[in-house]
Amino acid sequence: MLSRVAERLYWSARYLERVENTARLVSVYDELLFDLPKSIEVSWYNLIEILSGEEVFEQRYKVKDERNVVKFLLADDTNASSMLSSLKMVRENIRTTRDAVPKETWELINELDLYAQQNIKQGINRSERHLFLNTIIEGCQKIIGLFAGAMSRDSGWHFIIMGRYLERADMGTRILDAAVSLMLKSEPEARIQLGQVTWSKVLKSQSAYLDYRRTVRTSINGAKAATFLMNDPCFPRTLAYCFGQISEAANKLPRAGLITSKVDKILDVDYPLISSEDLNNDFQDHLNALQIAIIEINYQITENWFHFRQGDAA
Repeated sequence: MLSRVAERLYWSARYLERVENTARLVSVYDELLFDLPKSIEVSWYNLIEILSGEEVFEQRYKVKDERNVVKFLLADDTNASSMLSSLKMVRENIRTTRDAVPKETWELINELDLYAQQNIKQGINRSERHLFLNTIIEGCQKIIGLFAGAMSRDSGWHFIIMGRYLERADMGTRILDAAVSLMLKSEPEARIQLGQVTWSKVLKSQSAYLDYRRTVRTSINGAKAATFLMNDPCFPRTLAYCFGQISEAANKLPRAGLITSKVDKILDVDYPLISSEDLNNDFQDHLNALQIAIIEINYQITENWFHFRQGDAA
């Protein structure tokens, strides 16, 4: 496979996952603020901090309110990670690799991109936001399902898997970090109420609520929810599962040693969470270290397979 094709497949998967994750994040945050007691104040600007978009946001907007935050995350073309910007990049990468993916992919991504552009006001306005975001998530899942059911498990598939799960792991660490930060910023007397709502919403943001109930078989608290989302080996949105998939896909490709060794180091660390008191600044430092490791893995993937002379194979 040409290295430029491999790179475009990898980034198609990353951007598609980013579109779905952004829609999930906005949808669940909307539900979180609706369900919290009125005495607990939580800012929409927390979402900008989750996604490390403070600098770009503050260049564009003076008011840190719901409308501006949602517009920035979903529609702003100056935000390279906005939903519409990411959809545009998926479409462009698929356009240039149509021979390497199922032929229906081009039609599905065009339909999703067109729907998002024509109905973006529904996402920004609160009244129809839930329906709009659900349609976006379902559109992403159609394409993922098409890949799963109609692609050979060749090198192109392995690059898609690495892109998807690296992006998913990145968002997973950010969501955990945001939940912990929200708890630490709150007043001690409000933490019990806040924790009950926050951690159930965190699980729902990853479609993990029912699996947590079946697997952990206990009430939801911060330490147990975070442990599940980090360490469960079977659920496809936990960090352990994501890193395992990255390692497995890399192993099917040449020159994967540096990547698999980085992933092995991550998987060898068993961060202890005995109680919710352990969700502290030290745990945030651990999550930050994971985010740095994800950046390093992306760099190593790029160096391994994408920095070739034109015409070289990955």
